[in-house]
Amino acid sequence: MGRAARGRFGFCPRVKEERCSRYRSSRRGAAPSGEASPSLVEDDPGVAYDQDLANRIRELIAAEPDVVEQRMFGGLAFLVSGNMSVAASGQGGLMVRVDSGDSDELLAKPHTQPFVMRGRAMQGWLRVDAEGVRTKRQLEPWVRRGVAYARSLPSK
Repeated sequence: MGRAARGRFGFCPRVKEERCSRYRSSRRGAAPSGEASPSLVEDDPGVAYDQDLANRIRELIAAEPDVVEQRMFGGLAFLVSGNMSVAASGQGGLMVRVDSGDSDELLAKPHTQPFVMRGRAMQGWLRVDAEGVRTKRQLEPWVRRGVAYARSLPSK
């Protein structure tokens, strides 16, 4: 039996990381640099996130420098200087990165809830239901907040 390779995606028995099916499937549609190719993301009919929401986010951050789109968490994330700011969630609605000190205040707003991953609420992350981001007036403050917080972090 071959040796297990430990790579970015954990142990992948008998094959090297670049040949591991989990690794290959995570890289489909990605540019060599790891960022999502906008044309592949937009043209893929099998995407699980709200494409209209992703387009509205693109419009709001079009003037922002150093923004990259990348598929993450079953959705489409928008990274600012390598830090995730917001995402069109694969479960619907918007994921927003915020200062964890502001979380309690923001969770009191309508249509917000903690972002939960593997049964754990993630500090500094919120989920805004689709009903809470239907209009530009609703969406813009969340996007602005997520981008500002991501920009306050060290570049990756």
